[in-house]
Amino acid sequence: MEASNRKLIRPNLNGPKEQNPQRRTPKSKSAPPDQTHAECFYYLKQMQTKTPMVIVLRDGETVHGVIEWYDKCCLKVSRQDGPNLLIYKPSIRYMYKAVS
Repeated sequence: MEASNRKLIRPNLNGPKEQNPQRRTPKSKSAPPDQTHAECFYYLKQMQTKTPMVIVLRDGETVHGVIEWYDKCCLKVSRQDGPNLLIYKPSIRYMYKAVS
């Protein structure tokens, strides 16, 4: 018998997971943004249209007026029946558009 040159074929015992390491590691999702700018968009819209607003404070008091400008921590509300007010955002419970 003559010795022939045969190539020895070995099966891959590591399996398909080891062959493609990119698929094995899950893609990390980026963190959600810290600020969505929805609040800024809402204030700008109400300021541009001069929408009459009702602002309810934490103590239950209501303030009627138009938002003149806003800051990181406060709103300036101009009123017809009284002086303009500077209201700190933490003191606001909620606000809504006044019914005309």
